[in-house]
Amino acid sequence: MKQGDTVVVATKNAGKVKEFAHAFGKLGMHVVSMFDYPKLPDVVEDGTTFSHNARKKAKEVAVALGLPVLADDSGLEVGLLGGEPGVYSARYAGPGATDALNNAKLLSELSILTANEGSALGQLEDGTKLLSPARFVCALALFIPSTGEFVESEGYVEGQIADQPHGGGGFGYDPLFWLPSHGRAMAELTVEEKQKISHRGAALAKLLQKLEEV
Repeated sequence: MKQGDTVVVATKNAGKVKEFAHAFGKLGMHVVSMFDYPKLPDVVEDGTTFSHNARKKAKEVAVALGLPVLADDSGLEVGLLGGEPGVYSARYAGPGATDALNNAKLLSELSILTANEGSALGQLEDGTKLLSPARFVCALALFIPSTGEFVESEGYVEGQIADQPHGGGGFGYDPLFWLPSHGRAMAELTVEEKQKISHRGAALAKLLQKLEEV
C-alpha cells in the first residue's frame, strides 16, 4: 500500500476510528469508516477468537466495497473471571449494551468474587481498590481485495481493574483499566500516549511496519 490510498475501517466506534485515522494519517493514507457506508449490513461476529472475528469483518466488507478494509476485534480479559468478557466484551451486558452497562456488569461480577477476600492487589491513595489482573487484547486484520491477501497483527497491554472509573477519555473499559506503570487509568491518557502503550497501539505499530514492506 502507498501514500494516498484509502483504507476503510470496519467499525462504527468513533473512538476506534479516531485512533486508526491518527495512525494511518502519518503514512499519508486516507481513512474512512462504516459511518461513510451506512447501508452496508453489520457483519455477525460469531468467531471464538479475536483473530477470527477481525478476519471475517475485514474480508466481508472489503469484498462488498472493493477497497482495502481494516477490521479489529479487541476486548478485555480479566484474570479473576477466567478471561471473560473476552470476545464478548462489547456486548458483555447484552446485545446493544452501552459502555456504562458493560462496566457496571464487570464491577458487579468482580464484587461478588472479591466480597469476602478484599482487594488482593491493594488500593490507591484515593481509596480506589484494585480488583484483578487484566489485559486488553487487539487483533487487527487488513484485507486487500486486489491481491486477496491479509495483513495481520496482535497487540496486548497488561493492567488491573479498578473498582471505580478514572478519567474522561477513551472508551469501553478504559476508565476501569489501571496502568501501574503510568499511575493512571487508560482513560486518562492522551491519544498519543495511548497509542504508544495500548493493545491497539501495539497492534497498529506492528501492522504499519508490515504495510511499509508490502
